[in-house]
Amino acid sequence: MAKSTTATHAPDETRRDFLVLATAAVAAFGVAAAAWPFIDVMNPAADVLALGTVKIDLSGIKVGQSVTIKWRGKPVFIRRRTKTEIEQAQAVPLGDLKDPQKDSDRVKKGKEEWLIMVGVCTHLGCIPKGQSSGDDKGEYGGWFCPCHGSHYDTSGRIRRGPAPDNLEVPDYEFLPDNIVKIG
Repeated sequence: MAKSTTATHAPDETRRDFLVLATAAVAAFGVAAAAWPFIDVMNPAADVLALGTVKIDLSGIKVGQSVTIKWRGKPVFIRRRTKTEIEQAQAVPLGDLKDPQKDSDRVKKGKEEWLIMVGVCTHLGCIPKGQSSGDDKGEYGGWFCPCHGSHYDTSGRIRRGPAPDNLEVPDYEFLPDNIVKIG
């Protein structure tokens, strides 16, 4: 009686499949373990993470006043807007904007008077003027980039010039006691 070849080879094939899978799993783990130090080097250092957030006391900022603070090596504009500035920003038709964004999407609900933005022009990275009382605020009463002539409105939205986007609004939250945490 002839033996079936399928019956004699099946245990060897099962063992071989197991060994191939086990070897592949160990190799994958080894590659991941060897690559981890190289990947981990790309994470920010502890001193950089410590600067990842900054807390600002807003109680000394008067209506109509702007301050500039540094966050992650960039200037951040904090402006306590007047009612007129808020009304002007809210009245702009979205169709008139190069980068359409409502004013209400750029500020926190219930805290519309506070506008917080990264003060870096989205064209080539210059710092727009408009923070000091004597600065040129551009045609729309907000900020003006002297490098290439971009004009931003009272909500930091690009209205005229080569800048493609509005001034960036960073992640921030209001804490008790008139403190804002950026980052």
